[in-house]
Amino acid sequence: MNKLRAIAIDDEPFALEVVKNLLEEVPFVELVESFTKAIDTFTFIQENAIDIVFLDIKMPGLSGIEFIRSLSNPPMVIFTTAYSEHAVQSFELDAIDYLLKPFSFSRLLKACNKAMALHQLKANSGQPVIESLPAIFIKSGYEQVKIDLSNLLYVESVGNYIRFHLTAQTIVSRLTMSEAEDLLPVKVFLRVHRSFIVAKTKITKIDKRSVWLTDLEVPIGVSYTTEIENLLKNLPK
Repeated sequence: MNKLRAIAIDDEPFALEVVKNLLEEVPFVELVESFTKAIDTFTFIQENAIDIVFLDIKMPGLSGIEFIRSLSNPPMVIFTTAYSEHAVQSFELDAIDYLLKPFSFSRLLKACNKAMALHQLKANSGQPVIESLPAIFIKSGYEQVKIDLSNLLYVESVGNYIRFHLTAQTIVSRLTMSEAEDLLPVKVFLRVHRSFIVAKTKITKIDKRSVWLTDLEVPIGVSYTTEIENLLKNLPK
């Protein structure tokens, strides 16, 4: 997998150092340069291929939002800011994510996964959906492990951990079920129980109480029956 090339812009050197240190743990993103002034990046962006900019909003001189609006073909943007009031405005600019300082590594990784998913979908445009599913990275132990979503059968919550069951292996990560659900594209994955998410394309049978992935029976939670009914309505006749 090719790395996404990134730059970071923040008027606080300490904030840039935080982003740099966190990104060193993300195997598919390379931070190629950092800037304390947005105005200093124009020439660099014109002369270098950049996929993502990690961007503060409130900066002296040119703000982050003004900077993005000034670019004719901006890279993907992940805002990193201490202020929540610009969230709506940032998403109107098609930002990938909006990280409120101080943010954790897991929150940054989630934003990076979203950026990589969009990058891969654009690269695979025109291919069937199942073939163009992105890969995601999750933290398992001390490593960042790649999960090819086209091979993911189902996700299971077990205590404080999440098990990602793939066709050839199982990967365990310390995540909440909601965090795991946020990583998965809703067009392909469906939560059927408080402890289970399944790949729609892997379902082989559905009855009143369960969905089946070949020989594996996964229970349907009472509060998720509407989602199953909607899935059945949208199946080809």
